Amino acid sequence: MSTASSSRMFLCRLFLSVVAVLALGVAGAGAASPKAMPDTENGRYALSSTADGVLRLDTRTGAISTCSNSGAGWACYAVPDERAALDVEIGRLQADNEKLRKELASREPTVAGKIEEPMPKSDSLKKSEPKIVEGERKIEIPLPSDRDMDRMMSFLERAWKRLIEMANRVQKDVNGRI
Repeated sequence: MSTASSSRMFLCRLFLSVVAVLALGVAGAGAASPKAMPDTENGRYALSSTADGVLRLDTRTGAISTCSNSGAGWACYAVPDERAALDVEIGRLQADNEKLRKELASREPTVAGKIEEPMPKSDSLKKSEPKIVEGERKIEIPLPSDRDMDRMMSFLERAWKRLIEMANRVQKDVNGRI
């Protein structure tokens, strides 16, 4: 055999091999393509592909379903509607609230109006004792004075500054070690 005829045979075999590979690729792609999508019933449903199958939106009702193709065919299952569940819960809570309001309004008031006795004026250095009103057994607790409030504020400011200083020290220690 001559060199020219052997190179022709080589090219023919190469060509046939390429054609065979392409034919198998096309056949495999046809077999691997997804199966037909479910029917959209004259545009009523809008379909959107997902990894597991298809999402189906009912354009008339707004209901959403997940559809998948099992061996027996396409099957669609409704997605739970969270909004409907929330609306039901909101309605239940509103009814409970209204019921409790009516119950509260039907009760007699337990506290009689304003207390007749004025607030006592006390010295900020003197600790006043809680008063017990005769008859009703109520305890009156005096409010803190301005001096007490200033002492509390200065304590909180000192504590805050110490906390910030501690945080800065910890941050410097961590940055130095890294």
